[in-house]
Amino acid sequence: MEHITVTGIADKGRAVGRAPDGRVVFVEKAVPGDVVDVQVTKKRKDYYLGYATRWHAWSPDRVEPFCAHFGLCGGCKWQNLAYEAQLRHKQQVVQQAIERIGKVQPRAFLPIIGADSDRYYRNKLEYSFSARRWLTREEIASGVSNEEPVAGFHAPGSFDKVIDIEHCHLQPEPSNALRLAVKEIALKLGKPFYDMQTHRGFLRNMVVRTSSLGQVMVIIAFGEADMDSIQALLDELIGRFPELTSLYYCINTKQNDFLLDLDMVCYHGEPFIEEQLGHVRFAIGPKSFFQTNTGQAKKLYDTAAAFAGLTGTEMVYDLYTGLGSIALYVAHAARHVVGIEEVAAAIEDAKANARRNGIDNCTFYAGDVKDYLSPDFA
Repeated sequence: MEHITVTGIADKGRAVGRAPDGRVVFVEKAVPGDVVDVQVTKKRKDYYLGYATRWHAWSPDRVEPFCAHFGLCGGCKWQNLAYEAQLRHKQQVVQQAIERIGKVQPRAFLPIIGADSDRYYRNKLEYSFSARRWLTREEIASGVSNEEPVAGFHAPGSFDKVIDIEHCHLQPEPSNALRLAVKEIALKLGKPFYDMQTHRGFLRNMVVRTSSLGQVMVIIAFGEADMDSIQALLDELIGRFPELTSLYYCINTKQNDFLLDLDMVCYHGEPFIEEQLGHVRFAIGPKSFFQTNTGQAKKLYDTAAAFAGLTGTEMVYDLYTGLGSIALYVAHAARHVVGIEEVAAAIEDAKANARRNGIDNCTFYAGDVKDYLSPDFA
């Protein structure tokens, strides 16, 4: 297809245009405002999938990506589109979903509340270690072997190969330094990285949690219980990063990377890190759910509280409360708050956080929301 004008964005980092026959075209590598030729990869009844091969006009909103891995790594979708333009187009997506798909006509759409920064804003990242490196089309054509230990993120659509990351711009330091150090230590010990095809290997995953208070938690998942090697790796990591607040490890011999059903062993430091969200301080454990963008979480909670217009006389229900972040955040403005969450461990976190902050007008229940919400319960 030639001279396709890109007009919007969709999911999975794809841009949107119209084919000459009127069907929608989902285009990779383009941004709204580009005029491109498209190589079609899939043809469906109502749409096409493809990628841009030639540019006839560049969008005025196009910017230079700040990450060397952009376009290969699936962590960021729109670094090549100015942030203000991202917000504008994302608002259009939400508006269309509500009006056209949801058949709801709101009185007004308020503008998206943007983030203060589009870099180093996450408080949690999960890295993968793999015995197989993801290869580009050019590398595959050249016959390069993918059997190389790497540390980074899974390539989009690839469960068994990982893109080796030199520097990620999503989480503040020491996140990058920790990833590189763990990789280096494991290689020095001569330990194999995990192979998702054979399901064998020593070093598997690492989760890094940071807080605005400067605290750091590291969780390392090992594919085998080689305790001598585990202790050697963890001890050297502590020596290199004495500022670590909390260091956990777990043994994962399953064929998936899900960690929340595993026993977490606190090897060093505190059992949790702390995060300050407005007037509430939260303790966050290795299995706790917490909004990954702390700054935006505060804006979200402030906006929700403003919309609620609490006067101190209301009973507030926080459904799917997690560790009680919203419930505890609005408790000072309500008569009482009830939080319900299916994960029992999260409810224990919520109760502990209430005690930690001296909040006594919150009640938390562990269970399915539908089992609690009845006329008798209300």
